Amino acid sequence: MEKPVSTLDEDVALRAIVEGTARTTGEHFFDALVKSLAKVLHTHGAWVTEYLPEKNRYRAHAFYLGGQIFKDYEMEIEGTPCEVVVRDLRLIHYPDKVFDLFPNNPMIQEIGTCSYMGVPLLDIDAKLLGHMAVVDLVPMPPEPRFQALFEIFAARAAAELQRLRAEAEIQEREQKLRRLVSSAMDAIVELDQDLQVIGMNPAAEKVFSCSARDITGLNFMKFLSPDSCRKLSLLIHELQSRPEGEQYLWIPENLEALQSSGNEFPAEASLSRYELHGQTYYTLILRNVNDRLAAERKIQSLTVEAEYLKEKIRTLQNFDEVIGQSPQILQVLKDVHQVSTADTTVLIEGETGTGKELIARAIHDGSHRKNKPLITVNCAAIPPALIESEFFGHEAGAFTGATKRREGRFELADGGTIFLDEIGELPPDLQSKLLRVLQEGEFQPVGSSRTKKVNVRVIAATNRNLREMIREGKFREDLYYRIHVFPIPVPALRERGDDVVLLARKFAQGFAQKMGKKVLPPTPECISRLKAYHWPGNVRELQNVVERAVITSIDGRLNLDRALPDFTPESGSGADQRPVARRVRTAKEFEGLEKENLLLALEATGWRIAGKGGAAQLIGLKPSTLVSRMKALGIQRPKPEV
Repeated sequence: MEKPVSTLDEDVALRAIVEGTARTTGEHFFDALVKSLAKVLHTHGAWVTEYLPEKNRYRAHAFYLGGQIFKDYEMEIEGTPCEVVVRDLRLIHYPDKVFDLFPNNPMIQEIGTCSYMGVPLLDIDAKLLGHMAVVDLVPMPPEPRFQALFEIFAARAAAELQRLRAEAEIQEREQKLRRLVSSAMDAIVELDQDLQVIGMNPAAEKVFSCSARDITGLNFMKFLSPDSCRKLSLLIHELQSRPEGEQYLWIPENLEALQSSGNEFPAEASLSRYELHGQTYYTLILRNVNDRLAAERKIQSLTVEAEYLKEKIRTLQNFDEVIGQSPQILQVLKDVHQVSTADTTVLIEGETGTGKELIARAIHDGSHRKNKPLITVNCAAIPPALIESEFFGHEAGAFTGATKRREGRFELADGGTIFLDEIGELPPDLQSKLLRVLQEGEFQPVGSSRTKKVNVRVIAATNRNLREMIREGKFREDLYYRIHVFPIPVPALRERGDDVVLLARKFAQGFAQKMGKKVLPPTPECISRLKAYHWPGNVRELQNVVERAVITSIDGRLNLDRALPDFTPESGSGADQRPVARRVRTAKEFEGLEKENLLLALEATGWRIAGKGGAAQLIGLKPSTLVSRMKALGIQRPKPEV
């Protein structure tokens, strides 16, 4: 039985289309459309689908079959009449025997589809959006009026598909914009033409310490200082005079903004103007710069601290541990152990070069403050005009050349330890300010009226007689008793006996390793000369002497001839030393020195000549050469006692 197309009334059909779809959009529109399509064309089924190119499938917006609407229906394209529609992008009409043309399609066979008509739904760029089709259980002969109505329905469906896609793209962009604005770290505030708040992002809520609901509808000028209100008004007037597309600007300097609590904060900001539906709007983007300023101060503090540490490393060099076995140095180590765990102020007394800073570091490393900085100040190395600024810091503009704020050494040492080396060199006016820090734990930066509190342990050191300076009026007596809580006298090197040899060996090993050289242990002659010298420069002078001796060493033997000043042993003190003429040694003397050195090496290695750690390696000779020299010098291994 064929479809009664001759009775089709185009006007009635068109009216049915309009009436069925006029008041609906989206998915409801497609439901109404396929129902109207099947009703007007007297077909068993009708559907509108969206093309899924990544799957090569159709997903139905509305699938009407046998009087029922099926939701979320997807269909394969391959092996169906729709495949030709997709391939050729044109109307396809099979008037009869569709079940014979597509015998392997289960849906066609199950429904008993006899006829089919499908048309592609294209956008304005002829890109495939989907397709619309009708099927019937009876033949559907070709009829121009039938196809014309079908294509009218298709055009309406294509238009709605385009609208849905455009709407989906707009929603997606709006969602992305909302996510972008919501996740922005800067505060974003939307204002209307009267500068009333109409919206703000979460960052703005945080910056102004209030919710968007509380601030919406309020005039934004309430959240600015009077000066910033005037500045913003001038900038808005400037934006109005700019051409469209250039109505945005960076606000020079900072705005002084107010939180809901009334707390003021500096803010970097930009301002833009736009129009929408004849109304003017402004977007203000702000950033609280307090965090940035604090970060800059922290970076500056860490930078200065790093420079202090670098300088400390340079000055410490090989002073990596306290070395010595003399009773005097053992007493110092005992004092360090006892006082480290306390928070007591310490005064380290001793001549220049005795290692006072090393003792200070040992005290700090043994204290509960060891994970905090140890800040060193050489009071003798800072110009008197700058010493107060170095100690306590200064504000920008406090004096000529103070272009920005700087933290002082006491502020950097907060929570840690400050080591005041050569404290006897402090000017009298600064001694009183230092006394206040020791008594009250507070100070004022130069150019500031603000008082700062610090928690700092003070370790001082001096090579001068502070009691004599008190009698002369050069050092405050009250400051002396503040720092003289736990004095530690560091002995001079000449008072430490054999420690000079231990230190010399340690320094020699360190310098030799650094230079890639091998050195032998000091010979008895070297030891005698090192112990006989007065060492007016103490450990620091010894270090320099050993470094020179390693540089000029010959065959691994330390060369003290150029490194150590000549002196007469009977001279007594360093002040009485007199240079003596250097003499040429005889071959017999050199032979004696060589024999003595070989014996030292053999005894140090247990008379093992070859191999790793043997005497030959220690001296830097081949084992065969060493054996030959032993024979020439008459050196024989002692026989064990029975």
